[in-house]
Amino acid sequence: MTEEVVVGGKRVRVYRWGDGARPVLMVHGWQSRASRYAGFVPRLEALGLTGLAFDAPGHGDSEGYATTILEYGEIMRLLQERYGAFHTVLAHSLGATSAFLALRGGLVAERLVTVAAVKDFGHFPDEFARILGLRPALWQDLRFRIEHRLFQAVEDPWELFDATVRTEEIGVPMRIIHDTGDEMVPVHHAHALKAAYGEQAELVLTYGLGHRKVLGEAVVIDSAMGFIAPESAGSLF
Repeated sequence: MTEEVVVGGKRVRVYRWGDGARPVLMVHGWQSRASRYAGFVPRLEALGLTGLAFDAPGHGDSEGYATTILEYGEIMRLLQERYGAFHTVLAHSLGATSAFLALRGGLVAERLVTVAAVKDFGHFPDEFARILGLRPALWQDLRFRIEHRLFQAVEDPWELFDATVRTEEIGVPMRIIHDTGDEMVPVHHAHALKAAYGEQAELVLTYGLGHRKVLGEAVVIDSAMGFIAPESAGSLF
């Protein structure tokens, strides 16, 4: 079924599969949408878990033209108010960055699964500048605009949105899934997260899957589900 929450005056489309019990929140990345998680839905339903997902503002069927990592966090908070603590948060790309920030800010979940996680928000302006070949002065101007216009109320967005700092504030076990050939978010992001969280995190590497379509790959779904519901792992692999 579909429902809505409102963030920043924008109606956000929310999707639910199940009765609301044992909710698994699935968070998509930039220029994506909730339907990327279609392959997970029947697996979650078969285990009596409720799948929850949303189209972020400016994505999918939600209103708006753009969103921020802070709006992602607000949506997650509103869904927790509605459904209670999450059994699992499953997040891809920028959605994973948002999930780390939300967990640090009080979101409650039993476990975290990330796929192609961006370890820090600074990756995006840096990658944008690299792709376009921006001169150093333009790159610095871009970062200045992000700091002083997009996140002017945030004292240090680069540190706040870095998942490898203040790790003691996130106490959940996690599985970090990343493809070694990811062309958008290099695998060193996954290694940095593993180094930051140590034994708290499991690192699973895949090969030849890339970034954008990785959520639809059977090996990724199997790995994530094996961590979400370890009691069913014997039937998954």
